[in-house]
This record gives sequence, C-alpha cells and structure tokens, in this order.
Amino acid sequence: MTAGRLPPILLVGCGRMGGAMLAGWRENGLAPSFAVDPAPGAAILDGPDLTVVPGPEALPEGFAPAAVVLAVKPQNAADTLPAYRRFAGSAVFLSIMAGRTTAGMRRLLGDDAAIVRAMPNTPAAIRQGITVACPTGAVSAAQNALCDRLLQAIGQVAWVEDEALLDPVTAVSGSGPAYVFLLAELLEQAAVREGIPPDLARLLARQTVAGSGALLAASPEDAASLRQAVTSPGGTTAAALHVLMDAAAWPDSMTRAIAAATQRSRELAG
Repeated sequence: MTAGRLPPILLVGCGRMGGAMLAGWRENGLAPSFAVDPAPGAAILDGPDLTVVPGPEALPEGFAPAAVVLAVKPQNAADTLPAYRRFAGSAVFLSIMAGRTTAGMRRLLGDDAAIVRAMPNTPAAIRQGITVACPTGAVSAAQNALCDRLLQAIGQVAWVEDEALLDPVTAVSGSGPAYVFLLAELLEQAAVREGIPPDLARLLARQTVAGSGALLAASPEDAASLRQAVTSPGGTTAAALHVLMDAAAWPDSMTRAIAAATQRSRELAG
C-alpha cells in the first residue's frame, strides 16, 4: 500500500454510513474494490473503483481485500458474517455494527479473525465524524494502521483498549447527532410558537446549533465555560437555563438517555 492510495476494500452494506465511508475512501484514492448490498439502489455507487454485487457469492474467486468493512445492521450479523469467514487470516475485519462485540464476531468469522470494532457517527457524511475504535490482539500493526486510514477519511479517530467503552461511546457520539438534531427541532418549534415566521425560525435554529458547534470546536475553553460566558446574571439566557436546569430536569434527562442507549448497545451484542 502506497501512502497516497488505499488498497482493495470489501464493503459489506451500502447504507448511509457505508456510503459515507465509501465517499471518503474515494477521495483518498480507492483501489478497485467490491461492495455487497442486495438493495437495487446500491448499484448507483458503481464506478471504476467499485463494483457492487448483490451477495457474497458474486464476488470474484480471486478477490483479496485488505479489509472487510462490516456496515450491516447488528441484528443481521448472525445471518451475514459467516459468508465472509474465507477472508479471515488475510484481511482485517472493520466493524461499525453497534453493540456487536468482537467475541461474538469471532464466533461467526472464526477464532483467527483479526477484528477492529469501531463506532463512527453520521457527520462522517461531510468528513466531520468522530470514531472510536478498539482492536483485538490478532490485529497486526499494518492492519491497525490501515483501519486508522479508513476511519480518518471520515473525520477524527480515537483508539481505546477497553472494548467495554464502545457501548457508552455509542450512546454519546454514535447516537449523539440525534440529540443535537432534536435540540434544533425543538428550538424551531418554540420559535414558531413565539410568533417567528417558520422560515426564519428554521434558519435561527439551524444556524444557532451549527455556529455554536463550530465555536465549541474552535475554542480552547470547555463547554461549561462557553455556556457561562453567554449567561449574564439576571438576563434572558439565565431565565431559560433556570427552566432547563432547575431540579436537574435537563441534566437528569440526558443522563438517563445516555444510560438507556448504553444498555441497548449492550443488548445488541446478542
């Protein structure tokens, strides 16, 4: 593998996240690769660097991917993964399936399978994602570096050694964009109820959330400091935050929400 080109990849699942990852890889120069997806619409991803086939049986016999990226729904893992056992021992398996543990995947792929479990999030679609990844002991240094390159193509990457952290990571960052979108949705609805025209309400909500995120990303201060800086004593922001934080209503809801998502991630392990 040269520094400026990615090796052949087998992408299993061309949904929203799989498609976002593929777009990032193409920007980095993807060698001729294959994707498996039974959905007819996935064929639009075909190109000189990628051939989409409906099932693993349609893969050419001599195709030898450097990585098999598992981007299918975790509920489908038991039915999907065994068909790819033939690549164990040569390719690294990079899984973005929520909740599916490496131990569970080894039972489906074989004990000698080199697996990296990762959790990206949907800002990957604009290369602004954050992914946390955890390798098994069977992953070589070269395979670890390849997975890092594949994930860096869609945003920032953090590596951990404790796989148990992937469940709360899923709850915080994997599911996190939905919480932010809910905030924008509620801001827009509240603005309309206060008499602001719908088009302006949407613009205000979207740009406030987007701009605040950009400020947070660019600032050396933590979120609490930035919140305090915009909250003048006795002012409008203080009045709003009193409602949201009085009796720990909002903090408690977020804590319970993260706990619920973490538990569901553990349940998806099967």
